[in-house]
Amino acid sequence: MAVAEPLAMRTELSDTARLRAWSTTVDHKRIGLLYVGTSLIFLVIGGLEALLIRWQLWAPELRVLGPTQFNQLFTMHGTTMIFFVVMPMLLGFANYLVPLMIGARDMAFPRLNALSYWLYALGGALTHFSFFAGGAPDVGWFAYAPLTEYTFSRGHSTDYWILGLLVSGLGSLFTGINLLTTILALRAPGMNLARMPLFVWMMLVDAILLIFAIPPLTAAQLMLLLDRSLGAHFFDTQAGGSALLWQHLFWFFGHPEVYILALPAFGMISEIVPVFSRKVIFGYESVAAATVTIGVISMGVWAHHMFTVGMSDVLDAIFSGASFLIAVPTGIKMFNWIATLYGGRLRFESPLLFAVGFLAMFVMGGLTGIMLAAVPIDWQVSDSYFVVAHFHYVLFGGSLFAIMAGFFYWFPKASGRRLSERLGRWQFWIMLAGFNLTFGPMHVAGLLGMPRRIYTYSDDRGWTLWNQLATVGALVLGVAFVLFFWNLFVSWRRGAPAGDDPWDAWTLEWATHSPPAPYNFETIPPVHSRRPLWDLKHPQDPDWILPDRAQPEVIA
Repeated sequence: MAVAEPLAMRTELSDTARLRAWSTTVDHKRIGLLYVGTSLIFLVIGGLEALLIRWQLWAPELRVLGPTQFNQLFTMHGTTMIFFVVMPMLLGFANYLVPLMIGARDMAFPRLNALSYWLYALGGALTHFSFFAGGAPDVGWFAYAPLTEYTFSRGHSTDYWILGLLVSGLGSLFTGINLLTTILALRAPGMNLARMPLFVWMMLVDAILLIFAIPPLTAAQLMLLLDRSLGAHFFDTQAGGSALLWQHLFWFFGHPEVYILALPAFGMISEIVPVFSRKVIFGYESVAAATVTIGVISMGVWAHHMFTVGMSDVLDAIFSGASFLIAVPTGIKMFNWIATLYGGRLRFESPLLFAVGFLAMFVMGGLTGIMLAAVPIDWQVSDSYFVVAHFHYVLFGGSLFAIMAGFFYWFPKASGRRLSERLGRWQFWIMLAGFNLTFGPMHVAGLLGMPRRIYTYSDDRGWTLWNQLATVGALVLGVAFVLFFWNLFVSWRRGAPAGDDPWDAWTLEWATHSPPAPYNFETIPPVHSRRPLWDLKHPQDPDWILPDRAQPEVIA
């Protein structure tokens, strides 16, 4: 007994020290894992909210949820998935990988990096605390004025939504500044812009978009807070304010946000496809140039969300043209990835399966996006389930399929173990089937006139079958995510050892131990081409040699 007590005390102290180490860390790798872990918690919350929404819409005139509870759930589902799941999860990957990929020891501002995470966590907690403080907000994740004015939204639920997004938005802004500075200032010797991994290119443009897109949303949130709390009238139409002002400010953030979510996913695919094709990516320069082009054009297409508000024909034409134009650089990337796959020695393991799933689903979402860029079609299907389907094909079919590819590809880097390939394949096929069964029928329901944001419907509309298919699909998706979480849990504890470079890759993150030491690299590695690790391992392979290759030096 005398021995057991000190041992118990030592274990308790060890756990306390471990908690203190994680809560006070400024290591970019731990902060990246905190981002990813927290966003996985919010993913569960957002998924449960989606299942409740689908349950309510299973059949006509159901009363599983009342109209207020339904509005609260779809508001929180959209807010959670966009602001607290997909964006922070992608920023978590960027936090972990960018310094490793560019040969840096950490982010440029480690303490600011830690502050960014805790602001995100606080924002998410504030927003969801509204459930326990009189009810969640019921104004939609886009919070259109004047419904958010105090006259129509009593209580404090909307205030929690405003404060939560204000705080988490500041964290995202700080992360953008940190990523931009890190990429521009801390690259390894010899890594010029033309030798950066494409994931780093995507995050460079993504960081710039964050810096430009977050302030308009922050300004709109502050103006709305002043309206509600201090009697200002920015969006109060009865006192001379403008409801359209909110839409312009929100969508000036909202459409670059689509590419803030998409570009990191593009970067993941641009790293995974070449490795599993055993080929260099086709057209590196065109992929990088298309990324910059997307960033520029994305700042000028926001009002295609507002074709039905009564803008002039000239403005409709301008924003319609810009919306068509942004499809060109996106299509260039798609052809680059397909050309890389073509003729490659393909290894259809889980990372490539999810990457190919991303290609297919994102193309389908992009095609319906082209349809919505045409003003007459947009007028017809605006605020219908057709738009809901398009939105999910782009963001779920795009970002989340790519994120899954990223999990299977970089999990060994963070843990030293591999995720189960068998469970990964099951998850992929179930997720692919469930995704299309959920969101495919929504196109038909939308074309049949089903509006979004309705909590029930009558039996004579012809929407019942399509809603039931979507609900079954949502349950299938739930099974896929249960498999994913089980795979994460089991593999983190006792997965197969992966080694330092399980994929025979070429970028610098695989030149370190898995998981890496706190300092990343014993010495900063010199870079002589776009694939420094591959040069070191395979200097004799002519199929991989680039024109600017010089004699590689040993990477410590």
